[in-house]
Amino acid sequence: MNAMNPAMNAGSEDSEALKKQSSFKMMLKRLAANKLALTGGIIFIILVLLAVFAPLIAPYDYLTVNPANKYAGPSAQHLLGTDQFGRDIFSRLVWGGRWSLTLGVLGTAISTLLGIVVGSIAGYFGGIVDNIIMRIIDVIQCIPGMLLTIMISVVLGQTFFATVAALSFGGIWGTARMLRGQILTVRTLDYVEAAKATNNGPVRIIFKYVLPNSIQQTIIHACMSIGGQITMASGLSFLGLGIQPPLPEWGAMLNDARPFIRYYPLMLIGPCVMIGLTVLSISLFGDGLRDAMDPRMKK
Repeated sequence: MNAMNPAMNAGSEDSEALKKQSSFKMMLKRLAANKLALTGGIIFIILVLLAVFAPLIAPYDYLTVNPANKYAGPSAQHLLGTDQFGRDIFSRLVWGGRWSLTLGVLGTAISTLLGIVVGSIAGYFGGIVDNIIMRIIDVIQCIPGMLLTIMISVVLGQTFFATVAALSFGGIWGTARMLRGQILTVRTLDYVEAAKATNNGPVRIIFKYVLPNSIQQTIIHACMSIGGQITMASGLSFLGLGIQPPLPEWGAMLNDARPFIRYYPLMLIGPCVMIGLTVLSISLFGDGLRDAMDPRMKK
């Protein structure tokens, strides 16, 4: 009997691995069949590639000033014209993607990881630990997201890392609340009780048994949050609290263009289109990912 147990356990693990692999393949097939999601993913990948290869794509350095050529219209030399300092707008848009996309992705990644930690602790342990954490989250979420981010940015300063910290802090609590709700359901299932009965520690149970079966909605939420973080980062820069000139972050470019909106709107159109296109592509892909991971949620 004892000799058969290892073989039975190995067979069970192999069966579970094959089941997960099959589910993943089905998810990919459903995602590939969603044309809107594919379109959004392709657009976002193109935007990322533009940012990554900005030194090769941008025809000019984003800091190059040419006062004699300021307010120039679109031409073969300057595809989208030049700004009030004669700087090439197209080059600044391409370089600006590095700052905006990095802020959005990094802010989302950090807030999601911290939200997973907080939500896992609250959901798994429950009781007084859950009550304390949830009351803290209730207080923090009473403050509007943009106002909270502005307050943190003012306190920490106007550097890149301070902006990332401000964006990350505001995104932790929604992720934590969502994951906590999922874990409250999963932790009562039989396999979790069995893991407790076999003297597995809380950390092992959370990461091996609870999180893998409750993190699906968190992944979707994180994907959809990137667009919101990019918009928030642009809002901070527009208010003069995020990335500072002369760095070409899209929100900072909007702030630069504000005084010239009436007689030279070209400076404003470029950043607006880039922000809108990025948020739209992420939303399309996120909707498709949600439908692919859980077809029951498809409208």
